[in-house]
Amino acid sequence: MDNEEIKETQETQVTQETRNTAPEPEDLETIKAQLEEEKQAKAAAESALSEKDERIASLESSLSEVKSRLDRDEAAAAELAQVKEANVQAVSKYLGVVRSANPTIPQDAIVGETIEEIDAALAKATTIAESVKASLEAQAKETKVPAGAPLRTEISVEGLSPREKIAAGIQQGSQR
Repeated sequence: MDNEEIKETQETQVTQETRNTAPEPEDLETIKAQLEEEKQAKAAAESALSEKDERIASLESSLSEVKSRLDRDEAAAAELAQVKEANVQAVSKYLGVVRSANPTIPQDAIVGETIEEIDAALAKATTIAESVKASLEAQAKETKVPAGAPLRTEISVEGLSPREKIAAGIQQGSQR
C-alpha cells in the first residue's frame, strides 16, 4: 500500500466514525433545547448579577449616608454635653448670686436645678419672709412696753407656801 491508499483508508475510517458519532435529528433538537435553556439561565443569572450589583451600590451609598449622619450626631451629642455642663455651671453660679443678694432669706429656702426653679423658690421664700416680718411687726405693736421704770407694787402672796411667804417678806424688807 502506498501513501495514497493509506490516506484514503484513514479518511474513510474518519468519515465512518463521524457518521457513527453524528447526532440524530432528535438528539440535535434536544441539544438545541438544552442550549436554549442554558442561554436563558445565563441571561437570568446575568440579570440577577446586575440587580445584585445595583443593590450593593445602593446599600453602599446608604451606608455612607448613615455613617455621615452618625458622625454628625456624635458631634452634636458632644456639643450638647458641653452645653449641658455649661448650663449646670451657670445655674450653680446664679444660685450663689441669688443667695448672696438675699441675705435675709434662709439659704436652704432658695433651691433649684434651673433658673426658673430658683426664681420660683426665691419668690416663695420672699413671700414667706415678708409674711413672717409682718406678723412679727404686728406682735410688736400689740405688746407695748411702757417707757421708764416699772411701778413698785406689793408682791402677791396668794398661792405661796408659808416658807415662800417668809422669804418674800424678808426680801421686801431688805429692799427698803
